[in-house]
Amino acid sequence: MTTTTSLALEVGIRPACEAIGIARASYYRWSIAPRSKIDRARPYVPSWSLSKEQRQEVLEVLHTDPFVDRSPWAVYAALLDEGTYLCSVRTMYRILKEQGELRERRNQLSHPVYPKPELLATGPNQVWSWDITKLKGPVKWTYYYLYVILDIFSRYVVGWMLASRECNTLAHKLIEQSCQKQSIGQSQLIIHPDRGPSMSSKPVALLLADLGVIKSHSRPHVSNDNPYSEAQFKTLKYRPEFPERFGS
Repeated sequence: MTTTTSLALEVGIRPACEAIGIARASYYRWSIAPRSKIDRARPYVPSWSLSKEQRQEVLEVLHTDPFVDRSPWAVYAALLDEGTYLCSVRTMYRILKEQGELRERRNQLSHPVYPKPELLATGPNQVWSWDITKLKGPVKWTYYYLYVILDIFSRYVVGWMLASRECNTLAHKLIEQSCQKQSIGQSQLIIHPDRGPSMSSKPVALLLADLGVIKSHSRPHVSNDNPYSEAQFKTLKYRPEFPERFGS
């Protein structure tokens, strides 16, 4: 490269590189001295920024009982009402983020975890599934309510009722009559409905306790935890001969 440099001073860089047979990029890369590492400039810190002690003071205020479950906006407004100014709302958010506390600060309701119901029957009268479905009446906005109790082992309908309304009293009557008809003993039967008002009513719960029947319910807002009754209703309503409406 020294020869190339000497020749370049006389004829120029391009002719010198062509004469010696090297690329100009290689010559330029060799001739330029390696750059020293430039230290990154420190971020600009305004003179009015909070010190460590002041930031700790703000954090302690955010952790006090009146403000521990309130948002920085609410804390900021409450402090201004008291005539106190610590920092801006954005600074409060930055301090909380540094501490890993930038999340929902309110005490949220935690719903219990409901186990998935598992229905297993090895014989008749071990597990019953029951539900209520609507049937269209003779005119618009009129309905009949079909109560059906199904044995999940044999798919036998152990009890059913057609009524003009949904009521826990009628459900109480149907379950009681069905248990008497099938001679259900203590701790012999599990009844599984969804969480409708009639299914989860107090009269029905007390009846099941008196009869020694174990109750089971679907999980909240889960539509397929009662598949036997739902499938039976779909089979019924999708039959070709199923009428559009029922007369009075």
